[in-house]
Amino acid sequence: MNFIDGIGMISPQQTLIPGRFPDDVVEYTADFLKCIEPVYKTYIDPIPLRRMSRLIRMGISSARMCLADAGIAMPDAIITGTGLGSVEDTEKILSDISKEEKFLNPTPFIQSTYNTISSQIAIHLKCHNYNTTYVHRTFSFESGLIDGMLQLSEGSSTRVLVGGIDEMTLNHLNITRRIGLWKRQPVNNLQLLNSKTPGALAGEGAAFFLISADRSDHSYARLRDVSTLIDIRGSYHRDQAIRNFLLQNQLQPEDIDLLIVGISGDAVFDPVYHQFASDFFPNTPLAWYKHLCGEYHTSTGFALYTAAQILKSQECPEILLLNHKAPSRLKNILIYNQFRNINHSFLLVSSPD
Repeated sequence: MNFIDGIGMISPQQTLIPGRFPDDVVEYTADFLKCIEPVYKTYIDPIPLRRMSRLIRMGISSARMCLADAGIAMPDAIITGTGLGSVEDTEKILSDISKEEKFLNPTPFIQSTYNTISSQIAIHLKCHNYNTTYVHRTFSFESGLIDGMLQLSEGSSTRVLVGGIDEMTLNHLNITRRIGLWKRQPVNNLQLLNSKTPGALAGEGAAFFLISADRSDHSYARLRDVSTLIDIRGSYHRDQAIRNFLLQNQLQPEDIDLLIVGISGDAVFDPVYHQFASDFFPNTPLAWYKHLCGEYHTSTGFALYTAAQILKSQECPEILLLNHKAPSRLKNILIYNQFRNINHSFLLVSSPD
């Protein structure tokens, strides 16, 4: 069994208060959605805080939020997924190199490595247990979850801290916008479906979850399964993939009470979600989440946060619903995300009972 016992979420929404989905949604008209950051000295000593990059600050703070929410001080393992690592520090290094040849400040280089987030969390917690980082683009967070579930199933750990974190900078946005990843003009996140243009609305976020082998009184949900598939030269067969996923979890399409999809406002690739929903879950309430957090490599962290909050409160906020069908019950939630119709992932979350 894999139960979500604690959550720490830093996002473009007011998700800093654990235990409930934000009552009010923050509206943006921007090139990308930027995180609402906490008062970092609440979670990190001010002296080392000064030398930390923004991404590391978000990672440590969201991890500490998660552990505090779960009511534990030390996890048995720390697993982090990130698609890009510290973009800001990488840009600093490249900028300094391009300006002139000199002795460079080593701090941005050290902090730009992908595993810095996970190791910094361990240093601040004084945790000497299993520690690893996955950098698998849009599978990074899912890979971390799969590793965490294996740790629990093998008995190597009983409480695993798993997170997904990525940041966005204006430089990175402008560079990757050239290959069609993002919207060309600022858009309103709450009117994203009205933007019939290519490219997604970019975002960022840091999400950490404490996954335990045993259910507790404050468990949010049960993480039942995670699956990732890559479409290389037509090797991905969507119909067979979802059938196999449901079958191995002893479910039928009608057993899914809510389908959460990664619609991002991209007119080219969003139809993949609509076709998937109409083919397999025509009568299932449909929800989305990227209008609240934007698109980034580990955005399924926000989706899992959303699903866990819905299952705990037994209520789906209206702002998430796409087809205006409110679920009559909330036991099984399926999250489906895809990146440019190449990387596809499924996450199955159920009520902890």
